[in-house]
Amino acid sequence: MNHKLFQPFKLGAISLNNRIVMAPMTRCRAGEDDIPTALMATYYAQRATAGLIITEGTPVSLKARGYLWTPGIYTQQQMGGWAQICNAVHQAGGKLFMQIWHVGRISHSSLQPDAGAPEGPTDELSSDTVCFAFDDEGNPGNVSTSQPIAIDGDGIQRIKDEFVQAALNATQAGLDGVEIHGANGYLFDEFLNSITNTRQDEYGGSIENRCRFLLEVVDAVSDAIGAERTGVRISPNGRFNDIPEDPEMEATFTFLSHELNKRGIAFLHINDQGTFGLPSIPEGLIPKIRDVFSGTIILCGGYDAERAKNAIDQGIADLVAFGMPFIANPDLPARLEQGWLLNEPDRETFYGGAEQGYTDYPYYQK
Repeated sequence: MNHKLFQPFKLGAISLNNRIVMAPMTRCRAGEDDIPTALMATYYAQRATAGLIITEGTPVSLKARGYLWTPGIYTQQQMGGWAQICNAVHQAGGKLFMQIWHVGRISHSSLQPDAGAPEGPTDELSSDTVCFAFDDEGNPGNVSTSQPIAIDGDGIQRIKDEFVQAALNATQAGLDGVEIHGANGYLFDEFLNSITNTRQDEYGGSIENRCRFLLEVVDAVSDAIGAERTGVRISPNGRFNDIPEDPEMEATFTFLSHELNKRGIAFLHINDQGTFGLPSIPEGLIPKIRDVFSGTIILCGGYDAERAKNAIDQGIADLVAFGMPFIANPDLPARLEQGWLLNEPDRETFYGGAEQGYTDYPYYQK
């Protein structure tokens, strides 16, 4: 009998064909006005044999953007593009959650309305970080992030409203749910960290205060579309995008996971940045999170078939997400199950461009 990794799984009311998740991966191939394209529909439909696809990060507003040509979910035209993608994925038998995203301070003024400043928990600049924007000559490329401004109370409420509207837009476009991006040094991760978040209001200071913004967004989105259609992604001990080591990291993420468990969300998606060449999640933390979060857990970060099977057998994961292998292998679940050789991804074509390195990777030929 085949392993549980390849067997169906019930994610709330949604039936998944297997426990393999396609991880969210920015590919920077949206069209004009950040509208999803027919080419993107082909890309996602090719990979619909994943039990669940989580889309690339999708900004909830113009101010939420940190990278050129990332598809949005804040205009009718963008919703139409996503509806085309949903139809293609559903016709191919797949399920699709949208990762809804605000990059926080990891942005550049060329991407902001009226060339304004990005927004973060404070006005502290992230050092040695880049985003994909326009340089001083107007050419696209990796540029240093711009000086942010601290989000005020009105900004907090506006962003909550933007996430709710994004979730409503996504589900109206046909997606099966949303994943709130709380990982990888973007907005909510900046609030969670005790070093980057030095606010003096109710959103800074204690662990409870630093988790408040994300939890309020989870509550508002859950009220709008249902907790069973709302997932959250986190990256405990992450350092990506100038997130510093946090002495309160373990206590913060166990508290957050416990609070998320109370809310009955669709899943908790835990990303390990060890494959980025950064520190990994400390051994023992994921079992501690499992102790306080009884819902569906997705693990992500450098997994192959054997590691994925082991994580499920140990009970620390219910689903396992694969990133780069899905770029080069549209038929990844079959390749993993059969032990077939994997295509190697071409890093030169990860971001931007057209079909090459996007929709032209071959299926396995027996």
